[in-house]
Amino acid sequence: MGKIRCPLRPPSMTLNRDRPEILQPPEHPQACRTQQTITVPPDVLAKTAQKHDYPSAAWRRSCNRRTGAERGFATAKDPASNDISRGWCRLMGLAPLMLFTTTLLIVRNQRILSAWNARQAETARRAAHGLPPKTGKRRRKTLASLATGPP
Repeated sequence: MGKIRCPLRPPSMTLNRDRPEILQPPEHPQACRTQQTITVPPDVLAKTAQKHDYPSAAWRRSCNRRTGAERGFATAKDPASNDISRGWCRLMGLAPLMLFTTTLLIVRNQRILSAWNARQAETARRAAHGLPPKTGKRRRKTLASLATGPP
């Protein structure tokens, strides 16, 4: 892993001398100390395998659900709009907290829906005038813009 120097792993000997070094390696080391890869048996793999293959569309849909849920919790806790941080409600008990939380989520959903409707109306207005839909500002820089821009 690039943390210690070991004569059994010649590439590790190129690390700095301030790294710990195994001075007396065993004559017959375990396979995990000398091989590059490991084979995981099927019974262990069944517990750790993902439901969908990594770069597939199903995997992206699955991950996007989690992203949406995390975004929902983040906007519900955002102090700029809702703020359900500790101490936001002085009433105690499950019923008042559930009522307030439900109301907060309804207001959040209405705010998101009105923003979406405004974006759709703007896109329709631009299309009526023969303009392309408005897109977000490009945040990443291209290599060409970095090369020609100021230092």
